Amino acid sequence: MADPTPVIDDLCAESDELDRLVAELTAEQWALATPAPGWTVAHQIAHLAWTDHSSLLAVTDPKAFSREVEKALAAPGDFVDTGAEEGAAKPPARLLAYWRAGREDLAEALRAAPDGASFPWYGPPMSTASMATARLMETWAHGLDVADALGVTREPTDRIRHIVRLGVRTRDFSFGVHGLTPPFEEFRVELTSPSGELWVHGPENATDRVTGPALDLCLLVTQRAHRADLALTAVGDDADRWLDIAQAFAGPPGKGRAPKGVTE
Repeated sequence: MADPTPVIDDLCAESDELDRLVAELTAEQWALATPAPGWTVAHQIAHLAWTDHSSLLAVTDPKAFSREVEKALAAPGDFVDTGAEEGAAKPPARLLAYWRAGREDLAEALRAAPDGASFPWYGPPMSTASMATARLMETWAHGLDVADALGVTREPTDRIRHIVRLGVRTRDFSFGVHGLTPPFEEFRVELTSPSGELWVHGPENATDRVTGPALDLCLLVTQRAHRADLALTAVGDDADRWLDIAQAFAGPPGKGRAPKGVTE
């Protein structure tokens, strides 16, 4: 069983990088609009804090978490936005402190989890490594939205290897959530990391293949960019279809982002 420590360490590093981006913001900057419709910088951080809290409950108090799932089922279209709205209404200093405390508590709980632990979630149960990977993915993706709002370019790091792995592993989920039968055969995925390494997933002799920058696959599976704006190449009909529908996050298919230069 893989040691979850590396992904937990990378989650903490990703969170710290985003923290440095927002720590000194003015009240006006917290209120800036981000690419997510209706969400400000404060909404983005509030959502991360809310999800960290839910994750902490799942790890430490499954019964309390089950009550959160019941609330979600009662308002499936609103509970995520409601959590973000409530958090964004806090004064920035309080919101920042709440996010910091929650993510630190979660990292500590994940490090203390016993080997082979499985935690309930809004979808299938999650292992320690899977929970940390999901949190890293969201922190990275929402951090991009914050950076866009602030006009800042964040340099990618090899921490995104965890998002790549999650994106590849959720291939069948992407097909299923669109009502499609997942392909039987694995794909070959060959991606260039930010540091220049080649990251490879799947059998070498696979018929369907995806190649390109690792960053672009991460942008695709988190729906932070449209496929038309990315340098990903697909060989094979199934691989080509996957790049149209890929998503690494739970829930129904998102609308995604429009191509650059196209207004929705």
